[in-house]
Amino acid sequence: MDTRPLHRPAYRRLWTSTIVTAVGSQLTAVAVPKQVYDITGSSAWVGAASLAGLLPLIVFALWGGAIADAMDRRTLLLITNTGIAVTSVLFWAQAAAGLDSVAVLMVLLAVQQAFWGLNAPARSASIARLVPEDELPAANALGSTVMQTGQIAGPLLAGALIPVVGLAELYLIDALALCVTVWAVYRLPALPPLGAAVARRAGVREIVDGFRYIAGHAVLLLSFLADVVAMVLGMPRALFPQLAAGTYAPYGEEFALGLLFAAIPIGAVLGGLFSGTFSRARRHGWMVIGSVVVWGVAVTGFGLSDSLWIAVAFLAVAGLADMVSMVFRGAILLSAATDEMRGRMQGVFTVVVAGGPRLADVLHGTAGSSLGPRTAVAGGGLLVVVVMLTLVAAMPALRRYRV
Repeated sequence: MDTRPLHRPAYRRLWTSTIVTAVGSQLTAVAVPKQVYDITGSSAWVGAASLAGLLPLIVFALWGGAIADAMDRRTLLLITNTGIAVTSVLFWAQAAAGLDSVAVLMVLLAVQQAFWGLNAPARSASIARLVPEDELPAANALGSTVMQTGQIAGPLLAGALIPVVGLAELYLIDALALCVTVWAVYRLPALPPLGAAVARRAGVREIVDGFRYIAGHAVLLLSFLADVVAMVLGMPRALFPQLAAGTYAPYGEEFALGLLFAAIPIGAVLGGLFSGTFSRARRHGWMVIGSVVVWGVAVTGFGLSDSLWIAVAFLAVAGLADMVSMVFRGAILLSAATDEMRGRMQGVFTVVVAGGPRLADVLHGTAGSSLGPRTAVAGGGLLVVVVMLTLVAAMPALRRYRV
């Protein structure tokens, strides 16, 4: 790995806070659906609770991007991280009190996702002020590797802790861990708006200006479209349970399901461990194009695989490709956009990253029910390749972009 950004104290503090957030957030991500299911005994309610957080996330991520361009980003991070910590305390309080109310859980989840939507754009946009431009890919790789590792370690830790300490205490552990995040952010330098951005407001007009900025910069537009293509057309996770219960049932349904869900994050982490090679790349546009195409090919291979181990290998390759795509799309957003627009760019990025896989769940779930899971997965992977190459041929800006 290229660890040069960690030699910079400010970035190191931000990265350290990301470690805590990556693991702690997964504790709550496991605890909420578990508690909802314990109360209702219904997976439909679990899905409804998940959707309860989607709209606040979208709205506040877009607004949070505008706010991050109009105020000191360190201050915004302090406010939002504190809000997330308080929400975790409230999660603990309702569980400890035995309220058993799905409505309360959904409200708390909506509030938590709203704070997270406000937090994420400021966190990502701050990176370009903490490291020089040539270290942006390395900084993004370090952050992405930690987040992907949290998606593996967090659920495993939650599964081990629930029988020992209980569900309520899981929320409390997350809240206490977030105190470390607040302290790390407190020690960051001030990150006020630069130049003319000082007088900017953070309203609907500023959000619309962000979308106009994207539309007027083909490289930025294509970087977003690349992720939409990959995630909406090629994210097959909604079909993992059906494949585990059918195609890979001889391996053991639960065992197969666990491997399928773990494979993509494992591949991403492995990609992060070898991310030192990313810093030598100058054609960032081609790195995004190539990684999206590899993602599509790997997903297609997964859909055609009869063997669980071959399927997992293809998913791991897909995870590695997703890591490369994420690193260079993030670098493009931070280097091709001006500082006064970075918050809004990261707000849209947050919406795309969070919303794309959820749209894919609906699309792949519907296609899998009518066409069969393997056909839906393989077809989606092929569509990723075809659509991405068509976009690149029609709009050359991304393949010409380099630093």
